[in-house]
Amino acid sequence: MNAPAQHLTVLLREAVEALAIKPAGVYVDATFGRGGHSKAILEQLGPEGRLLALDRDPRAIEAAAAIGDKRLKVVHHAFGELADAVCEAGFGGVDGVLMDIGVSSPQLDEGERGFSFRFDAPLDMRMDTTQGETVAEWLARADVREITQVVRDYGEERFAFQIAKKIVAARSERPLATTGELASLVRETVRTREPGQDPATRTFQALRIHINQELEQLALALPQARDVLNPEGRLVVISFHSLEDRIVKRFMRDEASPDTLPKNLPLKASQLPPARLRLIGKPVKPSAAEISANPRARSAVMRIGEKC
Repeated sequence: MNAPAQHLTVLLREAVEALAIKPAGVYVDATFGRGGHSKAILEQLGPEGRLLALDRDPRAIEAAAAIGDKRLKVVHHAFGELADAVCEAGFGGVDGVLMDIGVSSPQLDEGERGFSFRFDAPLDMRMDTTQGETVAEWLARADVREITQVVRDYGEERFAFQIAKKIVAARSERPLATTGELASLVRETVRTREPGQDPATRTFQALRIHINQELEQLALALPQARDVLNPEGRLVVISFHSLEDRIVKRFMRDEASPDTLPKNLPLKASQLPPARLRLIGKPVKPSAAEISANPRARSAVMRIGEKC
């Protein structure tokens, strides 16, 4: 097992400020990770405040349990099960929901998890290692069309078809079992890439998003977060990929402007459906200083909505 690397929480101060925390409020950290945001929220909560932390990674749950704060309740749930988790915790409503979307630094830096091609390890990539199939298992059964679609759509990889054909041809001789084998195969196939980017980057990203159903989980979680929020409660979402941010941006825009009726209908403004969220400020990105200290923060975008 690789030694755990230091985890730097992205947009820590900005995200906690965006929640506009009330000392006696109830909050949800829907993606605990290693608890940077949760610990900062707890620092601002008073004795009556409560925090519910979710994560589907068993190691994140272990880290959360080690905090030992009575105001913190930890549950092993994916954030797409947010409403169930809030209900099970006995909260009628919450004053803020924070989602820090995507893979965490420990998942990338613990080589045996199979998220990174920097380590030669079993080709797993599951965030929840207690259920579901691994990337190796999926690649062993998926056809060229399925692999092409995943690598193209989730990795925005222009060589997706060639990579898929190479994978299917290689597995006819022996199954792809390790990250090193997959990375070498992709590097043989992708001859050109942006300076400084490994040719396997997009494929690994695509397979991780697919095997964990990350975009589907996000699409499920956003309306649940809206529904569990109390009036004036805040929804704060940090995304790291354009596909994620597109979903968040569209959701918040539609919730802030819910008029989806056909144009030219004879309706007064008072007859239009009310907005459900109010957009707060502009999208927030990490400062140059934060990106310098933590290059993984460079693609982060934070959006904030407040329930009407």
